Amino acid sequence: MSLFDVPIEKLKGIGSKKGELFRKLKINSVGELLYFFPRDYSFRGEEVEISRAWGLEKSLIKASVCSPVVTTRIGGGRTISKVNVFDSTGTVKLVFFNNKYISSMLNYGEEYYFSGKVEKVSGFLQMTSPMFFKTQDTREFHPVYHLTAGLSNLTVEKAVMQALEMLPEKIRDPLPLEIRGKYDLVDLGFAIRNIHFPENQEFLTKARDRISFEELLVLMLGLSVIRFQKQKETAIVTEKSYFEDFEKLLPFSMTEDQKKACNDCISDMLKNTKPMNRLVQGDVGSGKTAVAAAVAHTAVNNGMQVAFMAPTEILARQHFNTLKKIFENTDVSVELLTGTMTQKQKSSVRDKIASGEIDIAVGTHALLTDKTVFNNLGLAVTDEQHRFGVSQRAALNSKGLDPHVLVMSATPIPRTLSLIIYGDLDISEIHSMPPGRQKVETLVIDSGKRKRAYGFLKKQIAQGRQCYIVCPFVEDSETENVASVETFAQNLMLEEFSDISVGVLHGKMKSQDKERVMGEFSEGKISVLVSTTVIEVGVDVPNANVIMIENGERFGLSQLHQLRGRVGRGSEKSYCIIVCDSSSENAERRMETMKNMHDGFGIAEEDLKLRGPGDFFGRRQHGLPEITIAGLKNMDILRKAQECLDFVQNNNLMSESEYKGLKKQVELFLKKAENIDFN
Repeated sequence: MSLFDVPIEKLKGIGSKKGELFRKLKINSVGELLYFFPRDYSFRGEEVEISRAWGLEKSLIKASVCSPVVTTRIGGGRTISKVNVFDSTGTVKLVFFNNKYISSMLNYGEEYYFSGKVEKVSGFLQMTSPMFFKTQDTREFHPVYHLTAGLSNLTVEKAVMQALEMLPEKIRDPLPLEIRGKYDLVDLGFAIRNIHFPENQEFLTKARDRISFEELLVLMLGLSVIRFQKQKETAIVTEKSYFEDFEKLLPFSMTEDQKKACNDCISDMLKNTKPMNRLVQGDVGSGKTAVAAAVAHTAVNNGMQVAFMAPTEILARQHFNTLKKIFENTDVSVELLTGTMTQKQKSSVRDKIASGEIDIAVGTHALLTDKTVFNNLGLAVTDEQHRFGVSQRAALNSKGLDPHVLVMSATPIPRTLSLIIYGDLDISEIHSMPPGRQKVETLVIDSGKRKRAYGFLKKQIAQGRQCYIVCPFVEDSETENVASVETFAQNLMLEEFSDISVGVLHGKMKSQDKERVMGEFSEGKISVLVSTTVIEVGVDVPNANVIMIENGERFGLSQLHQLRGRVGRGSEKSYCIIVCDSSSENAERRMETMKNMHDGFGIAEEDLKLRGPGDFFGRRQHGLPEITIAGLKNMDILRKAQECLDFVQNNNLMSESEYKGLKKQVELFLKKAENIDFN
C-alpha cells in the first residue's frame, strides 16, 4: 500500500481536528507529509548567554521557564501567549501567537534551548515565536515548516518522524541509476530522510541537490511536452510584413530592442507553418504595447482579427486608448469589451466582432466567454501573462484556428528562469528604455521621517502634481503595526491631508468603484491615491511624480521596482520614497539595491540571489504546479538538469523501462499543469 493512500490521521496524536489543520497545508496523506519539505532550518550554532543575545540577528539561548504561560485573546479568534525564561545573566519574555498548545509544551522550571532573535520592546528583552527544543536534544539542525494557525512546528516535526519510520528502507526511485550515477545524486530515500532531519550540512546539501534536480528535470520535461503539443500546423497565412508602414504611424522612433522584438514576432508569423508562440518581456515603460500594436497591425493587414486581453479593466482601457490613438487615422478598427459594460453595449461589440467589423478587440475576461465569437481570429495577445491561468490563455487561443500567440510581461525575469518558467515560449527581451523616460530618484527613510516626507508630498501637490501612497495590506493587522489602506487613508484625510483630496484603491473594491477612483485620479480630481499593490500593473498617470511605499521591507525587489514604475512617466522629475524600519542585513541590502539600481532585469537577478525563486514560481506561476524546493540560486544544479534533459531527449530514453518512474512523475506534473495526456 502506498503511503500516499494512508490518511494523515493514521499517525499517532493526529485526530480529526489536527487532520483538518494538516489539510489546510494540502497534506492529506502520510506520503504528502513526507514531501512537505522544511522551508528553513534552525541551526543549533553557538550558544550565547541572554545578556549577550540582544543585537544579534539570531541567538541560541539555554534558559529555564520561570513563570506560568499566560494566554489572552486579542480579537478575531486570535490568541497571544507570554512566558518568561531566565539564565544566570538575565530574563527574556517569550511571545507566541495563536498557539493554544504552548502551555502544555513549556513546563515551569524546566530548561530548554530557544532559537530566535532577541529584541528590546519597551525596555525589556523579548523573543517572538522562537524555535525551542529540550536540552537533551543534541541535533545540529531542526527543520522549520510552513504552518497554519493551531499547528505548531513541533507537532509537524513529530508527525514527520512517525512518517519516516513508515518509509521502507528501499523505495522506488523515479531517477534511474544511470542518471543518479552520471550526476552524482543520492537516492530518494536518503534525500527524503536528510531533507527533514539532516545529520550534518553535507547530507543536507546532498538531499537538497537531489530533490532540486528531480523537480527541475520533471519541470523541463513537462514543458517540452507542452511545447511539442503546441507546435501544430496553422491554417493562418501571413503573406507580408507591414512593419515599415506601422513605424510611420508613430510620433516617435522605436528603440533597437523594440524593433528587434517586432521583427522576432513578425518573422515567426511569416513562417506560415507553425503559429507564433512568443513572450515579450521588458521593464515598466519599455514600450511593449507599441510592439504589440506593430504585430497587430501586420496581422490585421493580412486579413486577421486580433484579441488583446488584459487582467484588469483599468489596464484594458489603457491599452484601448493607446491603440485607438495609434490607429486613429487608419482603417484599423479598435473596440473595447469589458465585464462592467451594459448588456446592450456588450451585445453590440460582440456582434461587430462576430461579423469581422472589428479588427482589434481589447478586453478583460469578457473576451473568453462563449458569447464572444470571432470571425477570423489570427493573433491572441495577453498582457501581464503571469496573471492568467493556463486554462484562461488556452480559452482565448481556442477562439481561432491555432492563432499566433503573443504574451507580454512587465516583470523582468532572469533569463535562466525565463527559459524554465516560459519553457513553452520563444522569448524576446526589451532592455533599453524609450527616449524621455527618466530615472526615478529613490529615497529610503524610516518612519521617524514620515512627517517630513508628507511635507514634500504637499509641496509637490501645491505645484500641481499628484502622488501615490502604497500600503501592503487591506485589512488591519492586530498583531503588527500595519494599518489597513482604509484606516491609513482616513487618518491622512483627518490629519496631514485634511485640505487635500485623498482617494482609496484596493483589490476588494467592486470593479466599477475601482474604475471610478482611477478615473478621478487620472483626471486630477484626486491628488493623493492611497492604494495596495493593485496599482502595480496598469496605471499610467503622467502627472503623478511621487510614490511613497509604506513597510518597504514587506515587498520583494521586483515588486518595489514595479511600483516605482508608476511614476516617471511625465516631464517632471519623479521620486520614490520607501519607508522601511527594518535594520536586518537583508532589508538594508535590498533598500541599497533600490536606491542604486534602475534596470529591471538587474533587479530581478538581485531579487533571485536574496529571496530565491519563490516570487517567480509561486504567486506568478498561475497554471504550473508549484515548485517546492528547487534551488535555482544553485546554477550548477540548474545546468545539470538542463544537460540531463538533452541527454534524455537526444537518446529517446523516456520510452525505456528504467525511466518508467520518471515518466510517471512527468505525467503527474502535466495533470496538475493543464491535464495534458503524456502519449
